[in-house]
Amino acid sequence: MTTLKSRLQEDLTAAIRERDELRSSTLRLTLSAITTEEVAGTQARQLSDEEVRKVIAREAKKRREAAEAFEKGGRAESAARERAEGEVLADYLPKQLGDEELAAIVAESVKEAAAGGAEGPRAMGAIMKIVSPKVAGRAEGGRVAAEVKRQLGS
Repeated sequence: MTTLKSRLQEDLTAAIRERDELRSSTLRLTLSAITTEEVAGTQARQLSDEEVRKVIAREAKKRREAAEAFEKGGRAESAARERAEGEVLADYLPKQLGDEELAAIVAESVKEAAAGGAEGPRAMGAIMKIVSPKVAGRAEGGRVAAEVKRQLGS
């Protein structure tokens, strides 16, 4: 069984062979972020696939935010590059939930929280605790929180 990290390394080698500059530079930066994470702390360790996925998600989020910043700054070329890098990383992440799927999961969690006695705007934390494991890696926290707030009507 190959790990996610070894898949990234194999894909990097393939991208270099194919002279795919975008893929190779994106994968190189991501692998470097993974290595940084592995040596952070008191002891070097091997990251699990789940931890590697979190690093990839964080890198993808950086690309999205950078693309938005470049857009606002009128640098369309740089924004396009960041978006393209984000798409390369998306291949290694679980498929993101659509708005309707996310809304359905949140609605179900609001009912669960209400059954547990948590209601109104103060229920936000309780609902987030229920929703988070259900959407782990498939929806960004900000999107989830916005949907919870929308459904709570706050």
